[in-house]
Amino acid sequence: MGSIPQIHSPAAAANAAAASFAGLTAKLDYLSTSDVEQVRLAYRFADEAHLGQLRNNGEPYITHPIAVAAQCADWKLDTQALMAALLHDALEDCGITKTELIEKFGSPVAELVDGLTKLDKLQFNTREENQAESFRKMLLAMARDVRVILIKLADRSHNMRTLSDMPREKWARISSETLDIYAPIAHRLGLNQTYRELQDLSFRHLQPWRYATLAKAVAKARSRRRDLIQKVQKEVDAVFSAAQMPVRIAGREKTLYSIYKKMDDKHLSFAQVTDIYGFRVLVPSVTDCYTALGILHQLYKPLPGKFKDHIAIAKVNGYQSLHTTLVGPAGINVEFQMRTEAMHVVAESGVAAHWLYKANHSDDASSDRLGTKWLQSLLDIQDETRDAAEFWDHVKVDLFPDAVYVFTPKSQIMALPRGATAVDFAYAIHSNIGDRTVAARINGEQVPLRTELKNGDVVEIVTAPVSTPNPAWLGFVRTGRARSKIRHHLKTMAQTESQSLGSKLLQQALRAEGIDRFPEDTDPSYSALWDKLLRFTGNRTSQELLTDIGLGKRIANIVAKRMVNLLADTGERPDALLLTRERFTAHESTSLGSITLDGSENASVQFATCCRPIPGDTIVGYLGRGEGLVVHQRECQVARKLQYKDSERFIGVDWSDDPIRPFETSLVVTVTNGKGVLAKVAAALASAEADIIHIDMGQDGVQDASDLRFVVAVRDNAHLDAALRNLRRTPSVLRAERNSNTGSIQAFDGAG
Repeated sequence: MGSIPQIHSPAAAANAAAASFAGLTAKLDYLSTSDVEQVRLAYRFADEAHLGQLRNNGEPYITHPIAVAAQCADWKLDTQALMAALLHDALEDCGITKTELIEKFGSPVAELVDGLTKLDKLQFNTREENQAESFRKMLLAMARDVRVILIKLADRSHNMRTLSDMPREKWARISSETLDIYAPIAHRLGLNQTYRELQDLSFRHLQPWRYATLAKAVAKARSRRRDLIQKVQKEVDAVFSAAQMPVRIAGREKTLYSIYKKMDDKHLSFAQVTDIYGFRVLVPSVTDCYTALGILHQLYKPLPGKFKDHIAIAKVNGYQSLHTTLVGPAGINVEFQMRTEAMHVVAESGVAAHWLYKANHSDDASSDRLGTKWLQSLLDIQDETRDAAEFWDHVKVDLFPDAVYVFTPKSQIMALPRGATAVDFAYAIHSNIGDRTVAARINGEQVPLRTELKNGDVVEIVTAPVSTPNPAWLGFVRTGRARSKIRHHLKTMAQTESQSLGSKLLQQALRAEGIDRFPEDTDPSYSALWDKLLRFTGNRTSQELLTDIGLGKRIANIVAKRMVNLLADTGERPDALLLTRERFTAHESTSLGSITLDGSENASVQFATCCRPIPGDTIVGYLGRGEGLVVHQRECQVARKLQYKDSERFIGVDWSDDPIRPFETSLVVTVTNGKGVLAKVAAALASAEADIIHIDMGQDGVQDASDLRFVVAVRDNAHLDAALRNLRRTPSVLRAERNSNTGSIQAFDGAG
């Protein structure tokens, strides 16, 4: 672990060395001369952009980008990544635009810098564990290119190394964020060295006193046990020499943070933490790993239950090693890790190892040296496609589920399936919010409800107390929760409306029979009557019977006649005066009184698509079997045929004086073919405030004239006339009229 740095000592020497490009050049020996020149150009541009800017310790700002690029060079990242590392703060801090970067350094470098800038804008506001996990996943999901995350980790590493220069009040926030977000990402990607460094630096600034105390204890223990460790090393060297096995043995010491975590999690004292020291045994081949294990188990006794085979079953991030804990001299526990050189590179550098391999092992045989299929598949992709996006997709397979991570306006993170929309988001928050949704804003801009969400979006839902779910939402929602809630609401709403309509129809039918007072099923004196009536209809409850009447499954006047007979048995007779008055004033073509429509009826009333009636039209209502009430124009051909066959199912319907919404109707507009004709027609309809719901342009583009068929929403007949006048005044329009031909409207909108 080396000597413990003091908490206030600045990393001035390292930064001074990094201030010039020369310090970085020494690490670029794996690049070609032309590539080094490209990196030099990026350095010059960044140096000029940051001119006059200083870091908190008073050094030129350029020392930071150089240090980040140096870390990336240690990982042997490619030229584009090194250029992006040097330029990563230019977009945000220096007023340089993305377009400038594209012109100077090409699109790939500009995209990397842009990706880093977007990640910097994300703020992690809460310390909740699940929030931290979601934030980590979102960072990974947002980085379309793996190099963005690697540069970000290099950036965070350097910031943490120089955190002592920052104002002390910022230490806790930055260290917590590093510990919760960036260290686990480094671990997930197998960047073991970076992971350990970030943890220790965070611990050092979060809890300086504990860090210093633990550092002293470890230093003391190290000097006290130095002889013991040297003895173990000698004995191990000797046993491998005797077996004539070429090995490289390196000492390993637990980081201060991992010692602290073990003490904290298991409530141990420092003296009880036994595996502070360990050894790595690096051997030529996989078989040698198991041979070395056997040799060590003969030298010292293994601790039961402390053997792990991560070679046969590799960790998700590609890590492979054999682990065993042995009881050494004087009863001290020592951990040994056996691995090949290839496994060691993966263990220390993880995802970055694929660049290290490309740099260190350009020979074809290098593929045999890789200790993991996971890493091999990454190399194959990199060699075959050179596609960073595909490479990153492969890396992400096991990093997180196929999800998008979005923010609420209060910065809470929500995970939703890929392809989820604003409506899915609304239902994920609460079913009441989903049901009342009227609009959505993403990143402050109003968007359609069907808009698919992207990682990092801030989503705001606008609700209205009178709003209800739209059946059309079922066509685009992705989550089962949203789908089931919408269906449940529509079903409940349809049932409630049908029941209300059935009750109204039955009351009207009873009035036509001379009964003014409706026998409520809640009235105990009528319970026997309702029991008999339900036995007659075969329904289980009065609500079910009324719903059936509303849906047209039962005829109201037949049920009413039965009810009158049952009332007569109890001595209640029809009112002769009411009977006479109802028969003289009843709607001329129906056997029941009329129902008033204002557009608030949802599932229980449908407006026929064959004739599309609107306020101002003379209308009739047909109680379809199980469809509820279907409203037609009086002159509609379909309605006439139905009336001929099923006249008892027709009831009188009238428009309310104040309909509350527009209604759909069909138009046929004949135009001369030419450029921009559709735009002119659409503009004419828009200026008349008629919303276009559907357009069918037909297949006659080669002819001189075409019929454009529209479904538009209008308030009433007067509004429709105004829209038609607008159309007729439009150049290129030969004829515009409402489509009263049932057959043709069916042909183009598929309804009937």
